Amino acid sequence: MKIKAKIYGLVGRNISYSFSAGYFNKKFAEKEKLKNCVYTNFDIKDIGELPEIIKATPKLKGMNVTIPYKEEVIPLLDSLSNTARIIGAVNTIKITKDGKLKGYNTDHYGFRKALEPLLNPDHTKALILGTGGASKAVAYALRKMKIEYDFVSRNGDETIFSYEDLDNEIFSEYTIIINTTPLGTFPGIESCPALDYTLFTKRHIAFDLVYNPTVTKFLRLAKENGATTENGYAMLVFQAEKAWKIWNEK
Repeated sequence: MKIKAKIYGLVGRNISYSFSAGYFNKKFAEKEKLKNCVYTNFDIKDIGELPEIIKATPKLKGMNVTIPYKEEVIPLLDSLSNTARIIGAVNTIKITKDGKLKGYNTDHYGFRKALEPLLNPDHTKALILGTGGASKAVAYALRKMKIEYDFVSRNGDETIFSYEDLDNEIFSEYTIIINTTPLGTFPGIESCPALDYTLFTKRHIAFDLVYNPTVTKFLRLAKENGATTENGYAMLVFQAEKAWKIWNEK
């Protein structure tokens, strides 16, 4: 009996560097029962291209979603999980047997699993650099972990810090600093969030959702000032395995 092929993929823009295709295709190759599965990149310039891609790929069973479409994809979906609805961002899509698209968020799970081993009692407040879809999942995870947080963006307001606001007083209070922006991602490896890195100390965790390169400029500068550092690789593995369970649950 011929086993039907299954196609999975990543939706994003400029994603040739991405972890997902290599990770999943290796996973498929190392497990014989998954030999008819394939994972590919859907590199699109506009999220409006997605319905045509789905229509042209009848064996498509599931997708991951990355920058910049985690929020933009929501209107194209038929339903959302409760968590994805609360977060307001989707990074995993399941295509049901009747062709419906359901959105999930596994980023929050991956981030929490990656951060927890680094924590000590001193880590009670966090700064989230960036306000995009990934930052929403991070904020949700922090709430679940009972860690207070505030956002930082280039243009601060009454409720959001600007990078210029960050000083020693703030850094002494917020000991987890999380970069959810794409700054520092290959090939733009010389870029990083515009903050004073001498504010980092050995009390701090610097967590970067970027994983390529392994050590971003953000992480290198934070570590030079004593911080504990972690890139986004472990988070990606955890969220990818969670997505795989969602795609295959009966």
